[in-house]
Amino acid sequence: MTTRNYRPGPLQRVELTADGTRWALTFQREFPQSPESVWSALTAPDEHARWSPYIADRNLASTGPALLIMNDGGNHVELDGTVTIADAPKLLEHAWATDVLRWQLDPTDSGGTRLTLTHTTDDKDSSAMLAAGWHIGLDVAALALDGTPIGRIVGTDALDYGWRELNVAYSEQLGVAVAEPPV
Repeated sequence: MTTRNYRPGPLQRVELTADGTRWALTFQREFPQSPESVWSALTAPDEHARWSPYIADRNLASTGPALLIMNDGGNHVELDGTVTIADAPKLLEHAWATDVLRWQLDPTDSGGTRLTLTHTTDDKDSSAMLAAGWHIGLDVAALALDGTPIGRIVGTDALDYGWRELNVAYSEQLGVAVAEPPV
């Protein structure tokens, strides 16, 4: 599979709010597919392999411990992915190391899904970088769900596919300074 022809779609709706001592980045995106299809993309490891920055060591459709495996070039990192909420096909919440990912799926009037991802983190300054990464990942997920997979675009590879421009645009939208990735 090739990613040569990929360019990011339009900016998505994002918001950054204080959540106690942490920060909650909320990213919203619509998919024409049903909540059940989007749920599968979020929970099944074989689906993660098509779009996600991590691949889980098990299906995330049930609560309990999980390991999220990230591979970027030669780097292999295993992070805690403990699932705390698995209410198919409505709500999935799990750890991503010290961050928390909350995936809410709401049906739309057209039969599709409104996905609301709330990524809670300690670092406000990384919020635009996270938004840029999720933007690309969810673009790639949308293509995979449409039956036209292009392969994952993760880690430093994303720099070749519009990540920097998205980072700048989301920095402006969120009112945070532009941060550079730790590469």
